[in-house]
Amino acid sequence: MNHQLSIILASASPRRRELLAEAGYKFVSIAPDIDESAFATDNTAACECAERLALAKAKSVAVRHTDCLVIGADTVVDFAGEIIGKPADAEQAEQITRKLFSAPHKVITAVAIVRLNDGIEIVESETTVVYPKKLTDEQIAEHIESGCWRDKAGAYAIKENGDEFVEKIEGSLTNVMGLPMELLGGLLGRIVD
Repeated sequence: MNHQLSIILASASPRRRELLAEAGYKFVSIAPDIDESAFATDNTAACECAERLALAKAKSVAVRHTDCLVIGADTVVDFAGEIIGKPADAEQAEQITRKLFSAPHKVITAVAIVRLNDGIEIVESETTVVYPKKLTDEQIAEHIESGCWRDKAGAYAIKENGDEFVEKIEGSLTNVMGLPMELLGGLLGRIVD
């Protein structure tokens, strides 16, 4: 794999930057300039919603860097067909936490790769099923008070070394962390082969 490609990560997410750097990619990070709330989620499948937003993020950066491979990503949570994004405030974060940690749910991350000067535009998504642990009222209160739910789809983040909130997962761990590295590697491999 040629890790010396001109790559831009269209994201302000520290976790996505960390995952890409840990995999050995050389890249710069530029936050996309889009209003995520403008993307309607009604009557839209979760993977389609994530793919549309990931592509919009990549394109918003690619228009200013037409010769670079721009990677955009978006993560949503699907709870029994309901799309759950980032909470707006602590009250909504608590509602989301109580809902998600009552039953298994799906975490879907879409990855888009765009390079405008040669017409490359690929977008695919990965789905991981998360089986949560039952949380006590005290654990939920501590989670909300910590503020670590901010800017996180589903109001939580999973860590590499396991998680106090998660019993088990089926699928990609890096997907739940916000950037499915197996999927990304495969997509980049198709471009350079």
